[in-house]
Amino acid sequence: MQQRRLGRTDLSVTRICLGTMTWGQQNTEAEGHAQMDLAFERGINFFDTAEMYSIPPKAETYGSTEKIVGSWMKARCTRDKIILASKVVGRTDNDWMRGHPSRLVRADIFDAIDKSLARLGTDYIDIYQIHWPERRIPWGSNPTRVGEWPAPRDADETPIEETLGVFDDLIKAGKIRHYGLSNESAWGTMRYVASSDMGRGPRPVSIQNAYNLVNRTFEVNLAEVCDREDIGLLAYSPLAQGYLTGKYDHGARPAGARTTLFDRGQRYEKPHAAEALLAYNDLARSFGMEPALFAQAFVLSRQFVTASIIGATSIPQLETALSAADVVWTEEMEKAVNDIHQRTGNPCP
Repeated sequence: MQQRRLGRTDLSVTRICLGTMTWGQQNTEAEGHAQMDLAFERGINFFDTAEMYSIPPKAETYGSTEKIVGSWMKARCTRDKIILASKVVGRTDNDWMRGHPSRLVRADIFDAIDKSLARLGTDYIDIYQIHWPERRIPWGSNPTRVGEWPAPRDADETPIEETLGVFDDLIKAGKIRHYGLSNESAWGTMRYVASSDMGRGPRPVSIQNAYNLVNRTFEVNLAEVCDREDIGLLAYSPLAQGYLTGKYDHGARPAGARTTLFDRGQRYEKPHAAEALLAYNDLARSFGMEPALFAQAFVLSRQFVTASIIGATSIPQLETALSAADVVWTEEMEKAVNDIHQRTGNPCP
C-alpha cells in the first residue's frame, strides 16, 4: 500500500486510512476487529477514530469505538505498528461527554484526551484532531452559500490562540505527537498557522474534511492553503455517506443501511443532489465499475489527498474500498467526471 508523508512530520501514512465510526452500533467489537485485521493485513497503517464515536452520537455509546480499537491493539500488540488518530469535539450543548456543555478550553480538552487514552489503552495519540470548530459556522465549514451573514458569534467563544496553547501543552506532556483540524475553513486553518508562526504553539499537520464527487469544495480555497502550508488532507466520506454506492438511487432505502436506520442523510438529500448522485453512479457503471469503487478511486486520484478515510459495515464493503487503490484513473474518467461537475457543482457541501 502506497504511503505519503503527513504534512511536515516524519510520519508516513498509507493512502487509505481505516475509519471506525460504525463500531459500537452498526458493528460489534468482533466485526470491528475483523475489519482492522483485514486492513492491517493489506498494509494499512493508519486508523482514525474519535471520542464521540460510534455514530450517531449518544450517551450510551460514547467512546465505544475507541474501546474497540484499544482492545484490538492490545490483543494484536500493534500499537507501535500503526498511526493512530482521534478527535476531541468542538462546541456542543451535549452534557454527557463532560457533565456540562463542552468547548475547546483547557479543562475540557484535557478531560477528553485523558479519557480517550484510557479507552484506547495507550500513552499517546499520533494525531489528535479538533473534530469541528468552536465558532458557529455551517457544518463542514465550506458551504456554497451562507444564509446568515455576518455569522453569529458567541460572547464566550474561545480564541483559536488559546486552544492552540492547550495543544502545545498536550504535545509537551507526551499525550499527543501532532494535532490536526477537521471540518475547518480556509480562514480557520490559516489562523492556526499564523498563530503558530507567531510562536503560540505547533502547526496543524492535517485537516480532515469531507471530499467526494458531490462535494469538491476543498478545491476552492483549502487546496492552495494546504499545499502552501504543507497540511495533509485526510478526506472523509469518499462515498458521500453511502449515496455514491448506488444503493440509495431512485429513493431506495435498503434494510440495514445507515440512512434507513438513522435518517441522518440530510447532507446528501439537498435539492438536486439526487440527480447529481445518480449521474455519477451511472457514469461509474458506464465504465464497468461499481459506483463505490469508482467514487473511492476518484478521491485517491487527487494529488492533494494525503489519505482517503474509508468506512465499512461489512467485509465485502471493505474489500471494495481497499481495491480502489489498484484502479488506474484515466483521462477519460477525469473528463467525464468534470463534465458532470461543471453542470451540477457541489450540491452536498
